[in-house]
Amino acid sequence: MRHSALARKSGSNTLKAALLLAGAGLCSLASAQTDYSTVQIVPHAVRGTVHYLEGAGGNIGLSVGADGVVMIDDQFAPLTDKILAAIRALNDGEIRFLINTHMHGDHTGGNENLGRQGIVILARDEVRVRMSATQPALALPVLTFADDITIHLNGEEVMAIPVPPAHTDGDSLIYFTTSNVLHTGDFFRTIGYPYIDLSAGGTLQGTIEALAMVIGMAGPDTIIIPGHGVPSTREDVMAFRDMILQVSDTIKPLVESGMTYEQVAAADPTAAWDDSKGDPERFLRAVYAELGGE
Repeated sequence: MRHSALARKSGSNTLKAALLLAGAGLCSLASAQTDYSTVQIVPHAVRGTVHYLEGAGGNIGLSVGADGVVMIDDQFAPLTDKILAAIRALNDGEIRFLINTHMHGDHTGGNENLGRQGIVILARDEVRVRMSATQPALALPVLTFADDITIHLNGEEVMAIPVPPAHTDGDSLIYFTTSNVLHTGDFFRTIGYPYIDLSAGGTLQGTIEALAMVIGMAGPDTIIIPGHGVPSTREDVMAFRDMILQVSDTIKPLVESGMTYEQVAAADPTAAWDDSKGDPERFLRAVYAELGGE
């Protein structure tokens, strides 16, 4: 029994190590494969002061008004000029603050370009720590926070709210209180299955808890901008959370029975969602590893 337990622990560590390596290279691979000259930055009005920009990488949130611009994330570095042109078409005022929802390059790739222009970058402490290992000083957040922080501009309260380790260990939920709009970063998305990045401290339980925070804060009229995908409702987030819970509840007894990852995948625990969500492998491997699978 002891030998079997040690073997399971060793296997679990091996799977987690593989996921860590895969997560670390994911954003750089996506960046290398993108032809940025063909990318169009498309602005969308949401409500009140809030807009978002669709392009390549994560959705960029904006509060625009007489006081200037508050920006949420900035996609990839080669797109900075296009992104700034799209913002100027909405508002020719100063970009006062840039908030990073987390550390991934498809959300922070433009940081160095914007930092060079003197734009103040904010993010959680964990984001600066992780980015410091690979990014130049100009790309790093210059203001970091561990608790809620609020920016008061454009008649809007823009709140950055830390959530439990979910997509990464540095995720923030952004709440435009006057416009009643939430920007979740990547712990909620309408494209594909959840991405729990173990290499950056993401967790299954934290993802569930972060989604519960959104559900608790949102009302029937709240508009929710995901990290990737289209604006959504509280009910959409509930369905996303419930899907994660159902898959986790299905996988847990399979892991406890000693099944390998291949056996769990063959049991097809995501069959009900694959047609709409696509390939579940990255999500399944993360859930399997976190539940203690070999």
